Amino acid sequence: MVVVQRDCPARLVPAGARITLPKDTFVTLTQALGGTYTVNVGGNLARVDGTDADALGLEALELVFEPTGEPGVSRAHVQQALASIFDPEIPVNLLDLGLIYDVAIDGPLVTVTMTLTAPGCGMGPVLVDDVKYRVGKVPGVETVDVELVFDPPWSRNMMSEEAQLELGMV
Repeated sequence: MVVVQRDCPARLVPAGARITLPKDTFVTLTQALGGTYTVNVGGNLARVDGTDADALGLEALELVFEPTGEPGVSRAHVQQALASIFDPEIPVNLLDLGLIYDVAIDGPLVTVTMTLTAPGCGMGPVLVDDVKYRVGKVPGVETVDVELVFDPPWSRNMMSEEAQLELGMV
């Protein structure tokens, strides 16, 4: 059991609805994976972003973007943010899983085209929200649009070699 130390934003799993875990609420930490935490609160599962881990008495994830010297939104920073987002069931980030199909940068607007490991994945809304939240932290980004597509369908061969090795698929 953990006591929430401050009001903390979270998302219900798997629907993705935004909630606030009130300060002094008792929660049970059920999973810590990829810089996010899943807690049981009142019989419901909720996902807390790692940037809010301090509310659970843990060290908060800090996204640090080193200056690149290039004007506008840095593609490298967007990639860094995307690499910090992990699938909730597979200990691999979205980039290495091959779920990110395209990133378009148009001034302060970043559009991410992505897919899911399965069209019926119940965590889809949560992953889309994770992408919006983390990419939104990149310097210069004002708006993040996520296009969720299922064509082409995701397959294991879209994973990086590192991800396949980590999961024992090579």
